[in-house]
Order: sequence, then C-alpha cells, then structure tokens
Amino acid sequence: MSNPKYIPHYSFEDYKVWKGDWELIDGLPIAMSPSPKMKHQIVAGNFYTFLNNSLRSKENNCNCRALYEIDWKVNNNTILKPDVAVVCPDTITDFIESVPVLVVEVLSPSTHLKDRNTKFSIYEENGVSYYIMIDPDSKKIEIFQLIDNKYKEVSISSFKLTKDCFVTLDLDSIFE
Repeated sequence: MSNPKYIPHYSFEDYKVWKGDWELIDGLPIAMSPSPKMKHQIVAGNFYTFLNNSLRSKENNCNCRALYEIDWKVNNNTILKPDVAVVCPDTITDFIESVPVLVVEVLSPSTHLKDRNTKFSIYEENGVSYYIMIDPDSKKIEIFQLIDNKYKEVSISSFKLTKDCFVTLDLDSIFE
C-alpha cells in the first residue's frame, strides 16, 4: 500500500528550515515536544559525560566522538535525534551523516513506543552496532548489539567501537 496522496511527504530540505525540535521518519514529521523531563535530562547528560570522558581519556587512543542530541540524517526522508550517539571517525558537520556505532535513547512516556519499535528497527536496519535504551523511572538499561544484522540483547559494559577503540562504562552510575 502506498502513502495516501493527501498526506504531505517531507524531505531533508524541508526539515532544515523547520523551527523547534522535530524528527522526520519516512517523510512524516514527528514533533519532539514536550521537552524531556528532569530525570531524562540527568540520565542522558550523565551517560554522555561518562562516555565522552572515556573516549577522551589518555588511555584510549580513539578517533570516536560522543554527541548529544544532534540530528542524524539517515537518508533524505528520515532524520532522527538520538539522545546520545557515538560516531567513528570523528567528523564534524552540522548533522551526523554516517552510521553511528552506538546510540542511546532515554525512554520517556511520550517516546518509549517510538524508541522501542520504530527507532529500534531503523537503527538495526542501518547497522548501528550498539543500541542502548535506558528507562530512568525503573533504572533499567537494555543493551542491544548488532549480531548477524539483528539486534540481540546482551549484558555488557565494554563496547568495541572500532578495531582499536574500546570503551568500558560504569552503567549504574548514570542514575546518580
């Protein structure tokens, strides 16, 4: 079944001029409001901080970079805004334009279905190596690793981002 002809279809060019926080999924705009709540911000900020510090540590000779709430241009019709993403190699543009190696979504009541279903599928289909979903209310962390092109839930705290880049995180500390 094709898209109904009366529903507008938007592209990256349209998206670039919109005001406010949006995502674009298969040409359909998704408003990113209301703003994330305090627990969400604290957990996402803590994860970003710990991850960034680990990537930038003297012990880690890594060309990856942690990014916080930056748009990922998946394709011309899909732009997502992960809470935290890691890109390797470290390239600086206005958008993530290559597949992140790791993505973190902090679940909230207004986004948990999209994060758990739609984004899960998009990240898996596009080859994101690690997808981490964090529920700040239950303090539950789900880690999925791409194995044979499918996500498998794993229990790990060390992540192989590239051939020479490993990151180990104290995941429980992100709730502090």
